[in-house]
Amino acid sequence: MSNSIRKNGIYRSREGVLLGVCQGIADHYDLSIFWVRFGLVIVFMLSGFWPVIGIYIVAALLMKPRPVQPIQSDDEQEFYDSYVNSPRSAAQRLRRKYETLERRIRRMEDKVTGSDFEWERKFNS
Repeated sequence: MSNSIRKNGIYRSREGVLLGVCQGIADHYDLSIFWVRFGLVIVFMLSGFWPVIGIYIVAALLMKPRPVQPIQSDDEQEFYDSYVNSPRSAAQRLRRKYETLERRIRRMEDKVTGSDFEWERKFNS
């Protein structure tokens, strides 16, 4: 696991057995998954069924799933956080970005394929 993921919080594992909470905690604190699960079972037996199940479900809801690809920059972290919190706004943000890029490409194409560009190229050569 990279340091950028470790410093940005605990993520649920995508390979976990049940929602990936124990695997995410083990990865974050660099522990063996066996010991994390063993500790959960001990707490489960000492405290009873409902408190541990409730805490586990709340943890699963609060923890973000681990990104599929490692996060390399702050921009990627910002996008991932915005996507996890609101996929629709992240998709709209991407759409706006690509529409802006498409407009820029169209302007460049118009400039290069325009008659003024052809005359300038003939004149300069």
